Amino acid sequence: MSRAQVERALEQTRDFLAAANLDPGVLQGGHPRKAIALINPHQQDVQTYLKTAFRAPSKQNDPLLLFSRFDTSHVRLVGDVVKTRGRITYLEGERGALQVTSDVTYVYPVAPAEEGDEVIRTIVRREVVLNWDDPSKVITEPGTFSLVSYKVDMTNGGCDTATGYLTPPFGQERAETGAGPEVDPYDRSTSMSERTASDEGCGTATRS
Repeated sequence: MSRAQVERALEQTRDFLAAANLDPGVLQGGHPRKAIALINPHQQDVQTYLKTAFRAPSKQNDPLLLFSRFDTSHVRLVGDVVKTRGRITYLEGERGALQVTSDVTYVYPVAPAEEGDEVIRTIVRREVVLNWDDPSKVITEPGTFSLVSYKVDMTNGGCDTATGYLTPPFGQERAETGAGPEVDPYDRSTSMSERTASDEGCGTATRS
């Protein structure tokens, strides 16, 4: 790839991250069409996941693996600022691809939809690895990438739910969710592989 092509791929990667995690319509439960349009339509396993996830969400096929969405009948976003922290790196991947890795933490201030003034923060850290492929070696479409892997770690986003939406707990429900080990959702010193390898159940945030 030329320098200009690399710059364009990185720009489109940021477009995907914004469309998947920051778009107001998607955050309010909408379908992430702009984000999905950037994913290689010939990557059949991913396309199957996407179709299944929105039709019948489950632990294995959960939209939240890639997209941040809230059910506005239960939750409202507070303000219009979503703070982020993270990094995007790139290197040469297989078959001449430009492989881009994003590791970003998103912080969503939320409150109950209809009553109460309690505000908590749902914190979602995502690692997405994707390939901008060489079309002479991989079947793809211009302006789309292939997903290599994706991991997510969330705090105050719901515990063992599979509704397709982030479900932050409020009031008594929040007090009853602290069944697992204490975790600092803002600590980025641990890799996502280490963070998601634990199977100890829902953690208790040391701060939000």
